[in-house]
Amino acid sequence: MIFVPTDDDRKLIIRQKRSGKARNVKLGRTAMSITANDVRAAATTLQGQVIRTPMLAAPLLSRLFGCDLYLKLECQQYTSSFKVRGAYVAMKSLDIAQREAGVIAMSAGNHAQAVAYHAERMDMPAVIVMPAQTPFAKIERTRAYGAEVVLEGRNLNECEGTVNKLIEERGLTLIHPYDNELVMAGQGTVGLEMLDHKLDLDIVVVPIGGGGLIGGIATIAREMRPNIKIIGVQTKSYPTMKLAVAGEEIECGGETLAEGIAVKKPGAVTKPVVTQLVDDIVLVTERQLEWAVGALVEQQRVVAEGAGAAGIAAIYGNPDMFAGKKVGAVICGGNIDPRLLASILNRNMAVDGRIARLRIDISDEPGMLAAISSAIGRCGGNIVEIYHQRLFYDVPAKLAKIDAVIETRGPAHVDEIIAALRAANFQVRQLEDSAS
Repeated sequence: MIFVPTDDDRKLIIRQKRSGKARNVKLGRTAMSITANDVRAAATTLQGQVIRTPMLAAPLLSRLFGCDLYLKLECQQYTSSFKVRGAYVAMKSLDIAQREAGVIAMSAGNHAQAVAYHAERMDMPAVIVMPAQTPFAKIERTRAYGAEVVLEGRNLNECEGTVNKLIEERGLTLIHPYDNELVMAGQGTVGLEMLDHKLDLDIVVVPIGGGGLIGGIATIAREMRPNIKIIGVQTKSYPTMKLAVAGEEIECGGETLAEGIAVKKPGAVTKPVVTQLVDDIVLVTERQLEWAVGALVEQQRVVAEGAGAAGIAAIYGNPDMFAGKKVGAVICGGNIDPRLLASILNRNMAVDGRIARLRIDISDEPGMLAAISSAIGRCGGNIVEIYHQRLFYDVPAKLAKIDAVIETRGPAHVDEIIAALRAANFQVRQLEDSAS
């Protein structure tokens, strides 16, 4: 278990390290909570240190969902994530000795970059422990800020032993990604800015990993607008906060597009806040997350990672919950691997019928490909890729099969193209992996 040290704990560690006394110090956890004034104080601390990110209307998504939707674009923050807020507030509080010794963090990427970014600016040593399967882009961006990166385990919780060991060995100060009252207060400034921009929101939708972001937002939102509804979002693979709040045994695991909120246990600091202030926690599927990432790009020209798009996935999966309401969704991060983003966009187009893969039987003779291209072209279809398949065991020597990947306007257009090919005496079928 990772403990959150108090100021007295930190001073004791530093004194003992300087004196060469025993290093195996047990850190005590103190009960911590924050108030709306703590969030306002954090906002003052953050002035000039982070971006006051835009909050924009989303007219096309609003029309689709039947609500009045606004997006808080933390994906446009420094390091493309809200994490720079809480990290700076916590790091700013450190004394000279702690800054000289350095800081340590465990993170799947966004908190890592936030701590590394501020450590470079504040001239502090920084060690970041990241899960071994963290995307290369996040690892390299963290290293680019000058931090030492240690890869360990498959998720944040499996990093804990390494973090504790390095704290003991080097006297580093832990900047926890969520289980820290200063971090939670800093994250809460997202909600302060949202309600400063649009006080009459009916619902705020916030992704939940460890609970720091939603805990901070809920704290300030309840004071500014007591009747506002606060909805958290987790994935079905990692419903940890939802289960913890319900008092149920936590079971989670597996691969998820939203690795930024794939946390195996909620924070001891954040859980009581979420329990008291959050109205509901919605679970989303991987398919809903994929759709949300693609919809933000196509409808809003906003690039979001899986965790960042979780709020949109929740609205997409539960439209009745939000219909007719003024809704603010936090797009909490935009650090997505470009290849993964490209794959998601193509998969979404296949599901929507805008990309189809057709298998066409032909005689292996000149002119067949031209006839196929003409039939597709007359219907307004666009051939993206085309393959000859001559080696299938069920294909006679004088015949061949062609797999054509076609860009279309949708399912009805696919049917039109298939009909045109059949009218030209080709046998054709749509392959299941591209069917809507």
